[in-house]
Amino acid sequence: MLVEATLPLLARHGLKVTSKQIAEAAGVAEGTVFKAFGDKDNLVRAALSRGLDPEPILAELAAVDMGAPVRERVGVVTDILRRRFIAVFELMLAVGVQGPPDEARRCRDDAQTQHARILAEVQRILAPDAGEFRLPLPDVVRIMRLLTFAGSHPLITDGQPLSVDEITVVLLDGMLRSDSNGGSTTC
Repeated sequence: MLVEATLPLLARHGLKVTSKQIAEAAGVAEGTVFKAFGDKDNLVRAALSRGLDPEPILAELAAVDMGAPVRERVGVVTDILRRRFIAVFELMLAVGVQGPPDEARRCRDDAQTQHARILAEVQRILAPDAGEFRLPLPDVVRIMRLLTFAGSHPLITDGQPLSVDEITVVLLDGMLRSDSNGGSTTC
């Protein structure tokens, strides 16, 4: 309960969030924060860990309707990835980069493992339609992740993030009108 209450406060206030704000948001006495976690820093670490945990996104991806048409599945996956990226961006921008280089390296290694698990799940979702894509499926998944990441990042998008529909259209249809294609079927 304390961890869940801390996440949105971290995104809003960064590391300046107080134990009093956390306790009020969780509906408990401030002493409960210290009794449960020892200090605010331990609670913040637990909240950051929860905010970066890949299991919720993996569960969402596992629940994607495999019987839906490919365009719908791409839209659902894009929405899941986009919401994840935005939540992580907000959290990381609010708290900044913290910790010694060894800790940063461990976090980077953990993130790469998490990304690999997420991308494998996205590839599983798109696998039934692999033959419909111009590129090999691993490339499609990589481009989907990159486009969704860049299109969701507040600094890259200049405050105008791409919508799920825009990302889906660019990924599946490109930017040319169908009559402007000139018959080309290669990238």
